[in-house]
Amino acid sequence: MTLPDVAYIALGTNVGDRECHLETARAAMAALPGSRILAESTVEETAPIGPVAQGNYLNQMVALETSLGPEQLLDELLRIERERGRERGKRWGPRTLDLDIVMFSDRAVATDRLTVPHPQLASRDFWQRELIELRGDWR
Repeated sequence: MTLPDVAYIALGTNVGDRECHLETARAAMAALPGSRILAESTVEETAPIGPVAQGNYLNQMVALETSLGPEQLLDELLRIERERGRERGKRWGPRTLDLDIVMFSDRAVATDRLTVPHPQLASRDFWQRELIELRGDWR
């Protein structure tokens, strides 16, 4: 029997009812087949990244135990984003919900659709703080 993996998923939102978007996303992830949330980081407000003028984000990370593979999980996260009104437009633009797989157990993934660990991990201090809160480290 294979043990489930633990995916570390970053949640971000800066449009609409930000707290509701985070709460709904956590509930949707917990309801995924073969999945459960093991831990949640503190919610943190951060300034936006990138050249587009926009409001501050609420960010959080969850540790999600899952039997889904990385690409299956990505598909489910994209579905959850769409259900929360996410429209993919301008890169680095405002969004109702952004769900990023930051780490997937200790596995490395490099496909056309997904790179894990997330390539921006080293440049996002808030992700590093959240991983330390959940794992005790971020490496």
